[in-house]
Amino acid sequence: MDLYNCTILLTGASGGIGAAVAQGLSLKGAKLLLVGRNEQILKPLAQQLEGEHQVVVADINTPEGREHIIEQCNRCGGIDLIINLAGILEFKFFDQQSEKSIEQTLSTNLLAPMLLCNKLIPLLKQKKEAAIVNVGSTFGSIGHPGFTTYCASKFGLRGFTEALGRELADTKIKVFYLAPRATATSLNSNAITALNEALGNKVDSPEWVANELISLLGSNKNQRYLGWPEKLFVRLNALFPRLVHSALVKKIPIIRKFSEQ
Repeated sequence: MDLYNCTILLTGASGGIGAAVAQGLSLKGAKLLLVGRNEQILKPLAQQLEGEHQVVVADINTPEGREHIIEQCNRCGGIDLIINLAGILEFKFFDQQSEKSIEQTLSTNLLAPMLLCNKLIPLLKQKKEAAIVNVGSTFGSIGHPGFTTYCASKFGLRGFTEALGRELADTKIKVFYLAPRATATSLNSNAITALNEALGNKVDSPEWVANELISLLGSNKNQRYLGWPEKLFVRLNALFPRLVHSALVKKIPIIRKFSEQ
């Protein structure tokens, strides 16, 4: 997909990966609608980027926020690409999570992207070439202790992406899925950082993940899983789930230790 002069809606633009994606896309000559709730982060980000970009302060979890986003997309003459990057993460065992936290995670990571796509696909259909990118996670393919609600949201996003891509296969809209592994952003609590260190998990930089996302848009593939051996674990879990199950169950004492910090 040619990104030059491409109008792109980017949710989660105020986050670490979001800012890196915005930087990379601006260097490609794209025009961005930077969506987030924190204007004090979004405005300086827009000013740092190459080209002219629009800040859209909105909460994707509310009907009013989504309506504001749709209005801004219409005002700029439509969009060519949606990147659903907004997400939240809580590291707790499921029975320790609050009802509010569970609802917010499912809403932010799954329901809001679905509702935005539902309203914006008609705009994408007006373009000669258009795309949707849903940013999932390795945990969208592997159920991991301590992240049950997050896994559920990302499993759902992966399924939504797969079904939507097949549904739109006879249109000009391409649907992509990117699954990062652990990434060094503010999304990670101190407990998550400590857990990754204890388990020896590799952690990628937001800039590397952003480059992989942009590279995916120029490829002939519709999905990409990041990191090794995480890509192998995804395949193993699909073919031999008991192997991955056994390996993760052995780590529960370590996971529980850090989840209680």
